[in-house]
Amino acid sequence: MITIDGSQGEGGGQIIRSALTLSCITGIAIQVDNIRAGRKPRGLRPQHVTAIHAAAEICAAATDGVAVGSGTILFEPGHDVQVGEYEFAVGTAGSAPLVLQTVLLPLALAHGESWVRIYGGTHVPNSPSGHYLRDVYLPMVLSIGVNAEVYMESYGWMPEGGGQITVYVNGPAQLTGRDLRQRGRIERIFGTAVGCNLPSHIPQRMANRATNLLQTIDAPLDIRALRTRSVSTGTGIFLAAEYSNGRGGFGTLGVKGMASEAVAEQSVTNLLNFHASDAAVDRHLADQLILPLALAEGESVISTESITPHLLTNIAVVQHFIERPISLDERRRVVTIAGAS
Repeated sequence: MITIDGSQGEGGGQIIRSALTLSCITGIAIQVDNIRAGRKPRGLRPQHVTAIHAAAEICAAATDGVAVGSGTILFEPGHDVQVGEYEFAVGTAGSAPLVLQTVLLPLALAHGESWVRIYGGTHVPNSPSGHYLRDVYLPMVLSIGVNAEVYMESYGWMPEGGGQITVYVNGPAQLTGRDLRQRGRIERIFGTAVGCNLPSHIPQRMANRATNLLQTIDAPLDIRALRTRSVSTGTGIFLAAEYSNGRGGFGTLGVKGMASEAVAEQSVTNLLNFHASDAAVDRHLADQLILPLALAEGESVISTESITPHLLTNIAVVQHFIERPISLDERRRVVTIAGAS
């Protein structure tokens, strides 16, 4: 059994999710202590509990301490990951994309087809949105060797949730390392401005403002306004910059009293800053790619816009399970994952 300090580094839920993913894949039992010790509230949140239940179901794991607020969990896989059809409900607006990321790689490496449906929040604070999962993360793991498709069935916002994301996975994946030092030319910028249970002018104003501001980049633009309905009400804009050898995603959720144009401007500013950095992947994508690339055959190199605490923490968790040198050049903002020995 591997014991992991859940308060290390940035001390968030990513430690639990990465440890669960690697435990399912390797069959190594884990104990995670001091979970989110520095966060408020401390301990497991509903999306973490759902992620543990989801991981346990795909590999018949024995668990202990799995409850909201718990500071310690035990997780012991019972057998190899089993493909099949799965449904999991967070029960709140807790992040559905983060639950899906927990089980995606284990199912992708297993033999056969799986369908996974997650109910909860699809567009919530401090979490990758459903658009980011589909338009940014998924294309990059496809390029590594994962065979999967993501479908946004319905939107879930704070506080009600009520969204649904469905993923189809076909394994076993043969993961191959990537050289992501140079991102190449920009291919396009695309995205969606969403208004859920709101007047159509709100997403249209966001889309128009983003399109106008992004004219400074010489690339095809396709930013669409979408008015839809769901259990919960919310709005936001979600942009992706696609390069020949890289990608970045930038989303902003609307809040009461914030003008639609200001919501768009925030996402556009983040995209423009990334574009000016010459990095191949955005700061969030860098830490999310560490795990699949650490499992891939061959060396991988990633350039990113900044070395974040999330990235450093994820590297530390991965190295509990996988004996592969991972080096950082903080000046050049480059991560190198050595080829397996």
